[in-house]
Amino acid sequence: MLEPRPFLYLRHGETDWNLEHRAQGQTDIPLNARGLAQARAARDLLAGSAVATICTSPLRRANETARIVNEALGCPLVVIDALKEASWGAREGEVKGEWFAEWQRGAVPEGAEPLDHFLARALGGVNAALAYPGPVLIVAHGAVYWAIERFGRIAREEAVPNGLPVYHDPPRPDRPWWTARPVE
Repeated sequence: MLEPRPFLYLRHGETDWNLEHRAQGQTDIPLNARGLAQARAARDLLAGSAVATICTSPLRRANETARIVNEALGCPLVVIDALKEASWGAREGEVKGEWFAEWQRGAVPEGAEPLDHFLARALGGVNAALAYPGPVLIVAHGAVYWAIERFGRIAREEAVPNGLPVYHDPPRPDRPWWTARPVE
């Protein structure tokens, strides 16, 4: 279950492998020029917000995004290993295709993390982040957001975009579902 606390989520800035539709997984790919610009834009958008803690994946693309955003926030930055992207084992670096769809249906490539194990780990990482003083900003990866969607029952038409902060409001008595909206 997703802890019922308001939070913000920021998928790391863009990398070259995002552009090429490659499975980054836990391969430590840096931000590209556009990704750095996205991180700076998120920093400027969140400047002066009430974020109390930033929790981030240890992977460079997320950690660098978090550090850039924190230039404006100056709050504690906590690295949470469980917020890492899914491991796709021998398939990391490959263009996503049928193998990726098969992984989502339960097939496990050599050395990869099974989807259900990954989602449980990612949920644990999100909930660990939400235990910190809030509001919390979580900076992580596209697939980590799948855990939020699944366990918060948030339906999105498309993947959470790189570099765009999304505010999440938990269920309450007059609205028994999670809401997610981009920060503007």
